[in-house]
Amino acid sequence: MPPRPLTTVSFTLSSLLCVLIACAHTCTSKLENFSRSYCSPFTSSPPFPFSFSSGCGHPSFQLKCDSSHSLISINNVSFSLLQFEPNSSSLRLSPHVSSPRSNNCSPLSIPVRSINLSDSPFRVSDSYCSRLYVLRSCSPPNLPNCSQCPWECKLVKNPLQLLNGCGSTRRPSSQQGCQADVLEYLDNFLKLGFQVEYDESQDSYFTNCRECKSKKGVCGFNSSDPDKRFICFMSKATLSPLWIHDDGSNRIAILWSIFTITCLLLVLLVVAAIFRSRRLRQLASEEDPTTLFLHRHRSASLLPPVFTYEELQISTNFFDPKRKIGDGGFGCVYLGQLSDHRIVAVKYLHKHHHQATAGKAFSTKSFCNEILILSSINHPNLVKLHGYCSDPRGLLLVYDYVPNGTLFDHLHGPKNLHIKGSLTWQVRLDIALQTALAIEYLHFSVKPAIVHRDITSSNIFIEKDMRVKVGDFGLSRLLVLPETTSTSSGYVWTGPQGTPGYLDPDYHRSFRLTEKSDVYSFGVVLLELVSGLKAVDQSRDKREMALADLVVSKIQMGQLCQVVDSVLVVDGEAFDGVNAVAELAFRCVAADKDDRPDSREVVEELKRIRVHMRGIRGLNNSNGVADVGL
Repeated sequence: MPPRPLTTVSFTLSSLLCVLIACAHTCTSKLENFSRSYCSPFTSSPPFPFSFSSGCGHPSFQLKCDSSHSLISINNVSFSLLQFEPNSSSLRLSPHVSSPRSNNCSPLSIPVRSINLSDSPFRVSDSYCSRLYVLRSCSPPNLPNCSQCPWECKLVKNPLQLLNGCGSTRRPSSQQGCQADVLEYLDNFLKLGFQVEYDESQDSYFTNCRECKSKKGVCGFNSSDPDKRFICFMSKATLSPLWIHDDGSNRIAILWSIFTITCLLLVLLVVAAIFRSRRLRQLASEEDPTTLFLHRHRSASLLPPVFTYEELQISTNFFDPKRKIGDGGFGCVYLGQLSDHRIVAVKYLHKHHHQATAGKAFSTKSFCNEILILSSINHPNLVKLHGYCSDPRGLLLVYDYVPNGTLFDHLHGPKNLHIKGSLTWQVRLDIALQTALAIEYLHFSVKPAIVHRDITSSNIFIEKDMRVKVGDFGLSRLLVLPETTSTSSGYVWTGPQGTPGYLDPDYHRSFRLTEKSDVYSFGVVLLELVSGLKAVDQSRDKREMALADLVVSKIQMGQLCQVVDSVLVVDGEAFDGVNAVAELAFRCVAADKDDRPDSREVVEELKRIRVHMRGIRGLNNSNGVADVGL
């Protein structure tokens, strides 16, 4: 039952009054605490418009205390505040560099793009623009490698580009001598700092703050408002009823009585609101069909932790598109940071699928299925589920964040030419073995066995040390056999689902799902590792569009070398291993499931190939050939 309107209004007004007083106290106390510390160039509490506290001061003058200087952010670029003169409208800034750059094109103080102060209350001082106007390079100019460092070349030819906005300044008539190294000059120019100015007369914050200070208030702004509106925080509540006079003998007693009654009322309202909120959450949890389904199939103590929608919303910066690290048919994956500072991947399933009710049902089913599967398994080569959220606004899963992309990215992604070289044959063999170990665990160590049904290069995630984790269990099935079945082969009847190019043709024809369906998909992944080609490519001939069809035909004609990845061809020692893995893949993608090895045999064969390769590499080393990592 919703609360009565009068109660709600009283609670809201009382809370607002308390919040405003608390905000003023917070701003004041933070400034007092700062005055006892030191952060250059300030030696006491920073005056308005500067502030180290969110919501206090001017939003464009928010500071952070670094080890040596105060930092100010302008247009998302951090600057060290080198000099500030009280009662002055100018600052001296230097770009803040937190860590060395990976490229060596320019000195550390030179940013990778023009410093742009537009749409901020700052502009570069004319005197500093003039220093760039007269700057010129001696002939011939000392240029870096322009193909690798185009920005630095532009700066040598036109140093004025360093500070965007200097173009409106009148060019001085005087000239100075040329500079042999313009980049070194600009580096020193930025390290010493450049001067910016701000115009108080054009900013309403300064006018409002003068009025606020005349009333003994604290100047600040609404940090939750997109417009950052000015707020004058009053450190004392100046409200007083008209019928209470300063000279009344009962003034203190009346005020104390009103204060006591108000506090008691607030406490009662807060307690009632807490109990009502908990009851509503409990009812929502009990009535949520997803939660009921999960609790019917597994004890609550065995399920992963439950997150609130708000927690995951905050952890992903309200599902910021800039934090999106993956996008699939049934959801998007965002990079998140939990309250305990863990970095995770948050998968947001589309609860209302765009196609039909069946699509929505599958999404919810996929959500529950993945929770039940991942809460029952534990293997170093399988992703870990940290928790989930079932909310009317969306279904969310929280996983390990694997920072190095997927096997698909490394083999076929837009940057594959830069990272493919890191996929040596030994690394590819290790990736294959670790993936096979994860599949073997699902098939033989879990009871009942689990069929993944979507083993693809896109679902094999690569750690920074090139170890792998298999993920995306939305299509997985427990291989629970009917008690009445008389077959010993072990299969369940279900509609074929999976990714084109990896889908078992025998399963597609017969609707009978077995562990051998995963073996077929893994065989296609092995072919990708050997050939470097995609599982499905519409640019290939129709008969060779599927990678399995293409490579199998080449193997049958003795032409495997025509499809081996060119990166592997240069490694002569890897050739025997490539042939052996291609032969194993050939068996895994056999049309008849009975002709395929099981995952345990696959693991044993890959281990044998790896031992053989190490033996060859060790023999070469003994003959003076350097070991490159096998």
